[in-house]
Amino acid sequence: MNNLERIQQKIFRADDEKLRFRLASVAFKHDKIVFTNGVFDLLHLGHIDYLSKAKDLGNFLIVGVNSDASARRLQKGDNRPIKDEVSRSTIMAALRFVDLVIIFDEDTPYEVIKLVQPDILVKGSDYKPHEIVGSDIVTAKGGSVVTIDFLPGYSTTAIEKKIRG
Repeated sequence: MNNLERIQQKIFRADDEKLRFRLASVAFKHDKIVFTNGVFDLLHLGHIDYLSKAKDLGNFLIVGVNSDASARRLQKGDNRPIKDEVSRSTIMAALRFVDLVIIFDEDTPYEVIKLVQPDILVKGSDYKPHEIVGSDIVTAKGGSVVTIDFLPGYSTTAIEKKIRG
């Protein structure tokens, strides 16, 4: 098996029956499962900083990635996402501190969070913990909701504007 095949083994679609078996194995082996999500269109230093800090909160990091259809419904304009879901999820899975990637079609990761049952739910500090989708699921099971400050000056929108002039 080559490196790309190993990376792709970390990627699941939310409706994949194999995902349930993988999550059962993860829950059995790891005591602090961390979940975060996003479009992650143009991976940049801000994303790397955010994701590495999320991983530091536990011992297994699961990243939900919006499918192309979901991302189009959430983004501004018809030009996003720039990269397709396979590219975005493969790049995400290639990061050594990302343990599992789940592509989801809904506008929010609520159903994925219900399935994953993370111990720690993470989003950027532009959200208040009670506003974060799935916070009710995590807090009901005694988990925690954490916000992480973004690195100033790094955003996909800023990169897109710079590229487009």
